[in-house]
Amino acid sequence: MHNEPTKDQYNEYVEQVTPASSCLMNCVRAFFVGGAICTIGEGIKQAVMHWLHLGEKDALLAVTVTLVLLSVLLTGFNLYSKITKFGGAGGLVPITGFANSVASPAIEYQKEGQVFGIGVKIFTIAGPVILYGILSSFLLGIIYMILVRLGVM
Repeated sequence: MHNEPTKDQYNEYVEQVTPASSCLMNCVRAFFVGGAICTIGEGIKQAVMHWLHLGEKDALLAVTVTLVLLSVLLTGFNLYSKITKFGGAGGLVPITGFANSVASPAIEYQKEGQVFGIGVKIFTIAGPVILYGILSSFLLGIIYMILVRLGVM
C-alpha cells in the first residue's frame, strides 16, 4: 500500500524539482521583453501617424489592434509561449499577453467545435481577469462617488 507523503516531505520534494531562478534575472528579462513590446507599439504609433496621417488618439487605437493581431498570430504559430517563457511578466502583462490568454484556449479547443470547444473554453484564462477587473472598477467607482458626495474629493 502506498502512503501519502507528509506536508514537509511534499515541500522538500517541490524544492528539489523546482528549477532555481534568479529574481533579478527574471526582472531584467521582463523589463526587456515588456520594453520591446512597448517599443514596437511606439514604432507602430509613429509610423501610423506619419504615413497614414492619423491623430494620436486614432494611432493609439491602431497600435492596440495591431499588437493584439500580432499576439494572436504569434500564439497561432506557437511563438508567443516562447516569448513569455523567456520574458515572464514582460510578455504577459501588456495587452499582447491578454490577447494570448484568449487565443490560446480557442486554438487548443477548436477541434471540439464552435460551441463546446471555442465558446466554452475561450475565456478560461482571461475570464477571471475580466471578472475581477470589472468588479474592482465598480467598487472603486462606488468609493469615489461616496467620497465626492462627502466633499472629500
